[in-house]
Amino acid sequence: MSETSSTLNVEVWRGGQNGSYQSFQVPRQASQTVLDVVTHIQRQMDPTLSYRFACRVGMCGSCAMQVNGVARWTCRTHVSKVAKDGRLQLAPLSNMPVIKDLVVDMDNFFEKMQAAHGRFKGEHTRYEPVARVKPDSPARQEADAGIECIGCGVCYSSCDVVTWRPDYLGPAALNRAWTLVNDERDVDGGRLLAVAGDAGCHSCHTQGSCTLRCPKQLSPTAGIAGLKRMAARAAMRGELGGDPGGD
Repeated sequence: MSETSSTLNVEVWRGGQNGSYQSFQVPRQASQTVLDVVTHIQRQMDPTLSYRFACRVGMCGSCAMQVNGVARWTCRTHVSKVAKDGRLQLAPLSNMPVIKDLVVDMDNFFEKMQAAHGRFKGEHTRYEPVARVKPDSPARQEADAGIECIGCGVCYSSCDVVTWRPDYLGPAALNRAWTLVNDERDVDGGRLLAVAGDAGCHSCHTQGSCTLRCPKQLSPTAGIAGLKRMAARAAMRGELGGDPGGD
């Protein structure tokens, strides 16, 4: 049977946190993405289905959901790569409360970005010359390795530590902190202390799920390891005011 004439058996999560799966039979098309499948269901079969998307080209990350148990961007995931047996199971991102169907509440995810001091803090105003950072400086290279994160939540959804202990800041927030502590223009002196607590970088088990699943091929694992080293050195110098692994 050709790809263009076959049918996909699609199970979609419906309802809230305690919902269940609903089955749909969706025509299979050439070069079809998982987002195409969800869109077909919502537009042609059940207009009450809730999901998120915006750019459709891998720029915003809002279409992320679990596809056959793995968090992915659905706009960049082709059906031919993940549904070789003609079956798809679509669920909302894990580690976040479900609002409805495939839509999750990301408030806590972004609040953890704030808790990790994930906002740039400079000392110059807009009226002063633009600060320059040499692109070949070691700190700039460290920051560049993780700066392309767009906050899609795939790494957070894939992290077992977040599942085990919901207060853990998570890979996205820690990756953001890592880029900022390596930015020589940033003057936030409390960021390292914020990420060195019990729910911070030292809780990472270095399983690497975040790095494996990142759609932009970033390595939060490497950034978190860098924070661990930086925090340990700061603690040895007495700059953290206590045990970096404590509250």
